[in-house]
Formats: sequence, structure tokens, C-alpha cells
Amino acid sequence: MSHHSDLIATDIDAYLAEHERKELLRFLTCGSVDDGKSTLIGRLFYDSKMIYEDTLRALERDSAIHGTTGGGFDPALFTDGLKAEREQGITIDVAYRYFSTAKRKFIIADTPGHEQYTRNMATGASTCDLAIILVDARNGVVTQTRRHSFIVTLLGIKHVLVAINKMDLVGFSEEVFEKIRADYKDFAARLEVSDVHFIPISALQGDNVVDPSPNMPWYRGSTLMNFLDSVYIGSDRNMEDFRFPVQYVNRPHLDFRGFCGTIASGIVRRGDEVMALPSRKTSRIKSIVTLDGELDEAFCPQAVTLTLEDEIDTSRGDMIVRPGNVPKLEQRFDAMLVWMAEQPMVTGKPYLFKQTTKMVTGSIDALRYRVDVNTLHRQDASSLRLNEIGRCAVTLTEPISYDDYRRNRVTGAFIVIDRIGNGTLGAGMILARATGDQRHDHWDDAPLARTLHSQHSNVTGEERASRFGQTAVTILLTGLTGSGKSSIAYALERRLFDAGQASVVLDGQNMRLGISRDLGFTAEDRSENLRRSGEVAKLMNDAGLICIGAFVAPSEEVRQRAAQVIGAERFLVVYLSAPVEVCRQRDQRGQYVKADTGEIASFPGVSSSYEPPLTPDLVLPTHELSVEHCVDRILEMLRQKSVIR
Repeated sequence: MSHHSDLIATDIDAYLAEHERKELLRFLTCGSVDDGKSTLIGRLFYDSKMIYEDTLRALERDSAIHGTTGGGFDPALFTDGLKAEREQGITIDVAYRYFSTAKRKFIIADTPGHEQYTRNMATGASTCDLAIILVDARNGVVTQTRRHSFIVTLLGIKHVLVAINKMDLVGFSEEVFEKIRADYKDFAARLEVSDVHFIPISALQGDNVVDPSPNMPWYRGSTLMNFLDSVYIGSDRNMEDFRFPVQYVNRPHLDFRGFCGTIASGIVRRGDEVMALPSRKTSRIKSIVTLDGELDEAFCPQAVTLTLEDEIDTSRGDMIVRPGNVPKLEQRFDAMLVWMAEQPMVTGKPYLFKQTTKMVTGSIDALRYRVDVNTLHRQDASSLRLNEIGRCAVTLTEPISYDDYRRNRVTGAFIVIDRIGNGTLGAGMILARATGDQRHDHWDDAPLARTLHSQHSNVTGEERASRFGQTAVTILLTGLTGSGKSSIAYALERRLFDAGQASVVLDGQNMRLGISRDLGFTAEDRSENLRRSGEVAKLMNDAGLICIGAFVAPSEEVRQRAAQVIGAERFLVVYLSAPVEVCRQRDQRGQYVKADTGEIASFPGVSSSYEPPLTPDLVLPTHELSVEHCVDRILEMLRQKSVIR
């Protein structure tokens, strides 16, 4: 039905195996009412010869009764299956259809266009990779076009195809097409979407749907079907952050205890070290069990059962992750909320919040603003009503493990449930602290305890300098992983100690085992790790010690902020400039390999950037110099700056 293949007649098992390996693309059609969404899908199936003969005969019969084409074939009836939909000629519920081509498998969600059913549209979009937004060529960009576009980007869909439909009713005019494209691009410039394409079509007549249209020779782009077959979605799925929400603990007998669930993101392999949240107990993967047998590795979105080498307390609602790549574990967060209920949202009212497999009680503390979908302007409001969208502050009775929704659409999403009626009230997308103008860090925070005041030592800095025979400074060794920071730091400490100097090493790895054990490796977490370490270094300097910091510290802005905390006059930066190729060769722990495969996220030099210092006090090409030679150079710098004698 879907495409021709000789394997169907010769080797059905081989055909099914080939079919199973095809990439799956989920997409939705949306737009204003009567823009032709259902018609487009019906035409897509009809022209691709993907409709069974009995279904086709039924559609031809129904077209004469319920059709909107004057008795001719009405493709919209292929998806408008509800009696109410056929009577009104509109889509109410979300209709799902499956088909395949020689290259891909597809699941289509045909969503309603009426504002009244925006919640249904949001539901259909939540699992999609691509959105087809239809625009009536006669009307151009209208309110629902903007509303659906905003929801599409809000739900993290990265690919948008704007299908300008009913070109036959405007004489296949290139001018009309270009004007609508310009209007939409002007609106979309304020949205966070990078991949937008435009195709002029006539869904009813089939122009540019499957075959190129002879009526629009001025358009030389891809047809809609070719675009669906070729759009690249391989990089959309998060393969870096391993997240496994536990759905069920399987204990059929005393010798087996497995954790069942669907991998939300990332990859897991047998023997990998993992951590259970919220307990933070660690173990290793003993086996990956499926119905078809055990696997050596599994990845999202596979449903598997994991067994561990150790008996750790883990139950439904917990999450299994990697120790070096953990989500946030908090009770409070901000989220964008789409309200889906007739009754308005009430701040402070207890609701149920379901995130992955975890259900907790909580409340919406405040509505920070409501979004006007027409202008994308923020409005002050006290509540959200049906189909309205706003940013809210949420507080739960216990912490949940979550990621920023834009990074992980599974762990960053939740629904709001009525505690009495058990109905779904809203859908939320969790925002990271670094989102937009609401970014939050602790560099400039005032102490929470307002009554605190600084205490001053009776020992002056000059007295300490005289006692130790040195000037207290912090030396930041920064560079890529594998550039030699720790080796040089501890060798320098040894040389200083042997010379009678007082020094201490603050190693980034050791900091994460103690004061920064709650931090991951995102840009925000790296910033916070350096902030905390900077405060410790300042205390060490105040005590008269030379502090040697070994940190990747990939951001120049964050390094400058650390200098402000410690004091620019006693903050020295040494840049270890070994190129990434050399650092890879030195990597004995296999961190670069893990970063390549996505096991370690936000890894400078691989999946995130490293910004070399703009004005370092010393540059050491550690790929050319030995550790001892590097230490000699640093000691020479310290003497030149009169830090040591």
C-alpha cells in the first residue's frame, strides 16, 4: 500500500525487518479553521496511493453525502472521522494516521484549527518532530496562525513547514506567496525557531503535494512529500543526557529485581555506572532486559528493564541517571503553562503535578505574566483561562528530577491534574534558570540572612605576608580537559612547599566531590562551581595562602566574575593552550569518547565551546612543554610579580 517493494512477495520477514529499521517522523498539521489541514492529509494519502481500495470507495460514497466539494471527492473526510466533524466540515479531535515510504515511516496528527480546541492541538504537538502550519492564501497570517506557531515553538518543535494553501483560489500568484512568506517571517523572527520552510500548495487539487505543480513554474523548491522524506531530524533527539524514569519495579522472584521504564534520553550500556535519584545511591548496570532478550546497549525511546549490580532502594517515580550528568533536583521552578480547562487557574490552590512517572502535590505560587499570542507581548494577569499561556512559579511538596524543556522534552514536561475530578487542567514546560531575561545565578545575590555583617580578622594581610614570605594570590590554571591542569597544579604546590611557601590546590574534580557535589556540567553549573571555588580561594588568600585553582572554566565572562570575587589585584590566569587533538590523546579516563557518544553532556571542546582567556598572565603550550618546565615558567612569573622571593 505505502510503496512498492519486491521483498513483500519474496521475503516477508526481510521486508518487515527493513521496515522496522526505517526512521520514524512524527508531524502535525495545524493552522486556522478551514485552512485545509485534513484536505492536505487526505490528498497526501490519495496521490501517494496509500489508501486501501475499500477505504477509498467509502470516502467516495461519503463525499457525496458530507463532502464540501459539490459531490466530488473530498480528501478531508479521510481524517475527519467524527460524526460531528463531518456534519460541520471541521476537525474537532486529533486524528492520527500512519503511513510509510521507501525512506521513512510517518505518524500524522491532524489537529483542530478552532480556538476552542487549542488544547487538543497542543496535545497532538507534544510528541511531534515537525509541524506543518497551513495558511489560507486568501487570508494570509491570522490569529490562529500566530497562536499555533507560538505553541509549536513553545513545545520545542524544531522544524516548521509553512504550507501556503489554496493557491488555486488566488490564481497561483507568486506575489501572494511572497507577501505571506514575508509576513510570517516577520512574526517568526520573535520566536525561537531556526528551521522554517515555505511551500505553495493546493491541497484540494494536489499542486506541490506529491508531484510538482505545472501551475506554479516560478516555484523551484521541493514538494511537500519530498520535504517530509528528506528533512533531517537526526540531531533533534537528546542522546547526551541519560534519563531513565522508573515506571515499575519488577520482582517476579527473589533472584530478579529489575527497573522497568522507557529511556527518556541518552544511551545506556551494560557495565555503566549509574545513580538513582533522589537517593543518589550509585551502582552499575548488570543487564538490559527486553522481551526479545538482553541487550548490550539501549537508547531513547526504547522500553527496557534495567538490573543493577547492587541492591539500592529505587521505586516508581525515581530516576536513574549518570553520576557525572544529573538533572536538577528541586521543589521550585518556573514553567510556561498552557491552561486547558474551562475553570480558570487559581494561584495557591493545591493541584496534582505529574512529571514523567512521578506524581506530587503542589501549587502555582504566582503568574509572572500572560503571553498575548498575537503580539507575543507580556501582560500582567492574575489567572489563566482556557487556552491561555503564561509563565508561572511552581512549588511542589517534594523535589522532582527535571531538565530544561528545550533540552529534554520528556523530563522537562509536566501536566496539572485536578485533585478531585482527576481531569487534566494544563500542560507545562519547565524553564531552566538560564532562560531568557529570567536567567538567575548567584554571583550578585545578597545573603538571605539580612542581619549578617562582615567580621574582620585581628591579623592583617601585611602580617601574614611577612610571616609566610609571600603575597597571597590565586593562580587559575584553565584549559581543556587533558591539558595538564591538575598535574601542573600539584607539581607547583610541591615546589612551593619545598621552597618554604604556603600554598593549597583547589582542583575542580575534588570540589565536585564535596562543596559542589550537587552540580552537573551545564554552563550554569560550571559557573556556580567556579563561584563557590572563588569564594573558597578568597578565604585562602585572606589567610595568606597562595591558592592554585585547576578548573576548565570555559567561559571568559565567568572567569572575570571570579576575578571580581577574589580581587583582580590577586588573581592570575595561566592558560594551558594544548589543542583538543592532543588533549584527546592524553585522555586516560575516556571522557572525550563519552562526550562524543553523548554520555557526557556540555563537554568543552566537543559539545560546548571553550573561550580562551583574552589577557592571560601566562600562556603555556603544554603540548610542547614538560610539567617541570611549566612549573618553572609559573615560578618565574610569580617572582617577576613579587609574589614570592
